[in-house]
Amino acid sequence: MTKILITGGAGFIGSAVIRQFINETDATVINVDKLTYAGNLQSLFSVADNPRYHFEHVDICDAAEVARLFSDYQPDAVMHLAAESHVDRSISGPATFIQTNIVGTYTLLEASRNYWNALDATRKSAFRFHHISTDEVYGSLGATGFFTEETAYEPNSPYSASKASSDHLVRAWHHTYGLPVVTTNCSNNYGSHQFPEKLIPLVILNAVNGKPLPIYGKGDNIRDWLYVDDHARALRLVLSKGKVGEVYNIGGWNEKTNLEVVHAICNILDELKPNAAITRHSSLITYVTDRPGHDQRYAIDAHKIARELGWKPLETFETGLRKTVEWYLANTEWVQGVTSGEYKNWMEQQYKGLRTED
Repeated sequence: MTKILITGGAGFIGSAVIRQFINETDATVINVDKLTYAGNLQSLFSVADNPRYHFEHVDICDAAEVARLFSDYQPDAVMHLAAESHVDRSISGPATFIQTNIVGTYTLLEASRNYWNALDATRKSAFRFHHISTDEVYGSLGATGFFTEETAYEPNSPYSASKASSDHLVRAWHHTYGLPVVTTNCSNNYGSHQFPEKLIPLVILNAVNGKPLPIYGKGDNIRDWLYVDDHARALRLVLSKGKVGEVYNIGGWNEKTNLEVVHAICNILDELKPNAAITRHSSLITYVTDRPGHDQRYAIDAHKIARELGWKPLETFETGLRKTVEWYLANTEWVQGVTSGEYKNWMEQQYKGLRTED
């Protein structure tokens, strides 16, 4: 039975990956998470009682604790998703991003290398370190073209610079020490269980509550949108079938301006949850001052993962967005827990100063 150590498993993408592993495979998962504001174990309630799921309240910058995890669990693979990921927060407070995304990745790489070197030949050959990154490391595109696996790095925010640094560390540990790594760079994810600081859940929840829908600048910044469950499937496929040392870009082939995304959400809410106090939800749109260094356009060329591994997204933007809006409307208890901060109180009571045991 495969054992996979997943960092950042209480986050948006990590929790989706864990739910798929537990529900669709016989793998054992060790969820390693510091439980910062964006980590929410309530997103894993559906699998929390499964005997193949284990949670460890550990900061990946803590070298002793990370080493203990490898000793205790003897994983066959690492999927590294733990990261500070919000661009606005990186602009106002970059230090945390440097610590978690760079120092944390280094700490995990060293623990993985030491563990991997001590494995027998068979397990050593099978071991994988899968680093999950972002398309933001590539910088900003003009009106045409796509990010490919060969695109030069040009990060423009403290967040993307810290992720670019972590990507380079992973590459160096492969080329210098032989650690068997694979790296993936993804486009903007959306779907259920996303923390409401990000565009799509923020707009859904603000619109439902009749609050302004803030859009940076003119709303013409373009992103490629990827449904989180499609991304989770791709990550699992790269872990099992990806070629050591390779990079795979994962995108949804869904380029949309921010304004188009907001209007699409408003149209769905006009249908599913009409508000008598306003004519249309789009009347709540408000334009705010653009953020510093706001990249104009991201778009991923996902041909390599399709060609070499046979992956393609199952959801279109339209089907995925409708599922997302429907999930937020149906899961008011989860939403209330996040927006009120109750989830933090629950986790503090459960895990402050503790670590779970087998």
